[in-house]
Amino acid sequence: MSMNMGQKPIDFINLEIKQLDQSGLFHPLFLPQLSFVTERWLRSRGGAISRYDDRQQRRHDHDLENATTSALTDDADWPTDPNFSDPFDIGNTKNASHVLLKRWRQAALVLNASRRFRYTLDLRKEEEQEKRRRMIRAHAQVIRAALLFKLAGQRAIVPPFGYTQLITSLSSHEVRGLSDMLNTDPETGIYGNEDELLKRRNTFGSNTYPVKKGRTFLMFLWEAWQDLTLIILIIAAVASLALGIKTEGLEEGWYDGGSITFAVLLVIFVTAISDYRQSLQFQNLNEEKRNIKLEVIRGGRRDKISIYDIVVGDVVPLKIGDQVPADGILMNGHSLAIDESSMTGESKIVHKDHKAPFLMSGCKVADGAGTMLVRLNGVATFIGIVGLSVALLVLVVLLARYFTGTSRNADGSVQFVRGTTSVSKTVDGVIHIITTSVTIVVVAVPEGLPLAMMADKALVRRLSACETMGSATTICSDKTGTLTLNQMTVVEAYVGPKKIDPPEDGSQLHATVSSLLDEGIVQNTAGSVFLSKDGELEISGSPTEKAILQWGVKLGMKFDVVKSESIVLHVSPFNSTKKRGGVALRGRNGSKVHIHWKGAAEIILSSCSHYIDVNGSLQSMDKDKDFFKDAIDDMAARTLRCVAIAYRTCETDEVPTDEEQLAQWTLPDDHLVLLGIVGIKDPCRPGVRDAVRLCTHAGVKVRMVTGDNVQTAKAIALECGILSPGADTNEPYVIEGKRFRELSDKEREQVVQKIAVMGRSSPTDKLLLVQTLRKQGEVVAVTGDGTNDAPALHEADIGLSMGIQGTEVAKESSDIIILDDNFASVVKVVRWGRSVYANIQKFIQFQLTVNVAALVINVVAAVSSGDVPLTTVQLLWVNLIMDTLGALALATEPPTDHLMDRTPVGRREPLVTNIMWRNLIVQAVYQIGVLLVLHFCGISLLKLEKDEKAHAYMVKNTVVFNAFVFCQVFNEFNARKPEEINVFSGVTKNRLFVGIVGATCVLQIIIINFLGKFTSTVRLNFQLWVVCVFIGIISWPLAVVGKFIPVPKTPLAKVFIKPYQRCIAARNARNSN
Repeated sequence: MSMNMGQKPIDFINLEIKQLDQSGLFHPLFLPQLSFVTERWLRSRGGAISRYDDRQQRRHDHDLENATTSALTDDADWPTDPNFSDPFDIGNTKNASHVLLKRWRQAALVLNASRRFRYTLDLRKEEEQEKRRRMIRAHAQVIRAALLFKLAGQRAIVPPFGYTQLITSLSSHEVRGLSDMLNTDPETGIYGNEDELLKRRNTFGSNTYPVKKGRTFLMFLWEAWQDLTLIILIIAAVASLALGIKTEGLEEGWYDGGSITFAVLLVIFVTAISDYRQSLQFQNLNEEKRNIKLEVIRGGRRDKISIYDIVVGDVVPLKIGDQVPADGILMNGHSLAIDESSMTGESKIVHKDHKAPFLMSGCKVADGAGTMLVRLNGVATFIGIVGLSVALLVLVVLLARYFTGTSRNADGSVQFVRGTTSVSKTVDGVIHIITTSVTIVVVAVPEGLPLAMMADKALVRRLSACETMGSATTICSDKTGTLTLNQMTVVEAYVGPKKIDPPEDGSQLHATVSSLLDEGIVQNTAGSVFLSKDGELEISGSPTEKAILQWGVKLGMKFDVVKSESIVLHVSPFNSTKKRGGVALRGRNGSKVHIHWKGAAEIILSSCSHYIDVNGSLQSMDKDKDFFKDAIDDMAARTLRCVAIAYRTCETDEVPTDEEQLAQWTLPDDHLVLLGIVGIKDPCRPGVRDAVRLCTHAGVKVRMVTGDNVQTAKAIALECGILSPGADTNEPYVIEGKRFRELSDKEREQVVQKIAVMGRSSPTDKLLLVQTLRKQGEVVAVTGDGTNDAPALHEADIGLSMGIQGTEVAKESSDIIILDDNFASVVKVVRWGRSVYANIQKFIQFQLTVNVAALVINVVAAVSSGDVPLTTVQLLWVNLIMDTLGALALATEPPTDHLMDRTPVGRREPLVTNIMWRNLIVQAVYQIGVLLVLHFCGISLLKLEKDEKAHAYMVKNTVVFNAFVFCQVFNEFNARKPEEINVFSGVTKNRLFVGIVGATCVLQIIIINFLGKFTSTVRLNFQLWVVCVFIGIISWPLAVVGKFIPVPKTPLAKVFIKPYQRCIAARNARNSN
């Protein structure tokens, strides 16, 4: 069948598809030919082929038509032929048949060199060709997506997908056809009841990916086994076991080697259990991090749901900083720019419109806003398909290698031999291969802080940030939602010079003013007003937009009616750099175009030349501009956020008619007419003033960095306690972002320490402030919630993003997520950070004391007497107490308010402080002295002269070992409070510490009384037990006395380095003379 010269291409496609559908031969493989015919049609319509030689063109068309006809009608070539390929399909060009390639070559030879040269220079024509190519690709992708829905089994939701729907999608080139097939209303979304959601999940699957199975306990055992010291001890244990059995026989000779083996295994098991338990906690923490909350439109209302609850057919609004939750198609949008670097590796921002409407899961919204239709989710998305494809390929290769006998074990033996390998081994081998393949799809689980921080509304993304937060010297905090409640209400309004009191009284406004205000409020917003399921009015959007929409509703605004009265031509989305947003509208009756602006009051006011008063009269701004400025300053001084609404008219012929030019159109923002100014109240959070005072007491300076008016920022800072009453509120203590940006580097370094409030700051200003503070040696923590805050969050020592209002881009750039957006939680993070740092110091002090004492005792004893009082097994037990149980006991100390009484730890302050050295030396000297005296004089001091010599020797060594262990047990209490006299303060709150200390004592009693042959010890009588406990308990009063010993403020390392440096300097001076 061939297309007649007078026949329209779309009619030809209709007829061809209809016949195929009726014959039951319609198949997705027909799709490339549809793309081919569509391309011919569009090329002929768009004039892509030059009219330079009509005769040659007709001949060229005739050849292509014959090729198309034969391809469409020859059943032997396609779609049943597996070698079938479409030369117009870029992906399959390499497989094109020889005949088709020859035709293409002949067609190419007809085009002469001058013609090709002319096409090369004609850049405009090249751009037109590229537009048509994009349209062709979009055609094909829309059709492919529709066919995928059919193949996925969408019959369960909608009627069968036939040729009529396909023609609709092809000819109209709109998303409407896809939304109809998915029973999705572009405006109100799916209905969203449980039955419908369940049906969609059963049909298309859920929006989840395979989760990697947690590491088994055996893996942690193997990791614990990798310690070089333990390996050496096991080798020694084997050698000891062999030699002992050979010399003393099996009955007595296995004790030493067996004891070492048992002790090593005990250390390995305790370490593995601790790590495994922590791993289970981290899996829960990771699940929380992946559970992103987003908005969907269901039943005409906006609901906030988990990303896992997204279903095919959902309508999802997108804004700056959002993550695309699933593969989808753009339904409508304005200036929507997507960062696809996570998927494609290209750093270039991609702009999306109806010509390039396809959105990929996992990408980020870089700019603009839009609404998407979810078409694929979970592992059906592009990222899931890539992962599963690679995993499937690996699975096939590994299975093929296994069953063909080419896979070998570590010893070189073949893993599978037909007829020889047992069924159980074969099953094990296949399971191992499948497990290897599955891990390709998923991502490794990162580690984080212990889950206790979750209770304080802080989700840790980077573990080291917790320790760094303990050293923070300054916090640069946002205002909205962090220091305030983010619950905004319009409490004051001006229309012209008249103050509307109360602000929701619409009766005071002229009909013209009300109409223009309603239009500016409804169309220049990303929010919406709708009826909930129970019939109550609900408002969605950002807190500022919700407040203004609520004000409009109180004035009598009918949201749906106003929205239907005009058509949106172009949108300039609001962002934190411009601090304003605009929209161009045309009335349904084709009247003049209105351009509405909304944003920071003083910025909008500066662009206004006129205003409309309450009577609807147009007035010049020249005389009243100062009045409006004073009104703005007055509202800002009372902590009100000031937003102005203005508009201007635009002639129809000034609006670009070309779609590309309209997308790039910059809305005019001069000669605006002011419609109104509103003052929005956002109350301070309860407890913020106390939290700021606590930070100041702890030596951490809190600075407010906000995009709001400087006067508003100053008033909120006074209310929160960032600025004290009577404090200097002039520059540079309170500074505008633009002014700070204009200073030179040297001037910025001179004033940065004085800055307490920065108003009207852009993200660039915040980044500049962070960089300058870090140059001054400050440890900087920054809070942020917007996409543009990402550079500052990344630059800061600790980035703190907001869990509720924060965008996904901000969260990924941060180290810690504040789950409740509350500044008081930021202070808790500081306290946790100091706790982590302090616990590390406690453990180091405890560990060094044990190491120094044990090392000196054994070395001195070995050198002087040739004997060591602490054997290998005994030291392994001490190692278990010190490394594992001690770390658990001390590292789990909860944070206390006492930590906030200290000043921050400087960047260069040593981890081991002079106080720690003092405590360590006091305890180590005591333990070394007492235990060495026992070692050398223990038999006489313990009155063991009458006992058998060998038994007396064993008793003495047992007392040394037992006393050494109890010294560590009691010193563990001292390590809890390195600087406090009362070491028992809060000990009952840490049940794990009490439990570990108790368990250590019980195990020590069991070792001495029942495991003597393994640990080279003997049973002790009651008096000797009292002696051992008494030696240990002396550590407590000794620690109290030691804490009265003064220590120099200069770090100990510098104390020793300075004399050395002076000697070097003196020697150099002598040499120079």
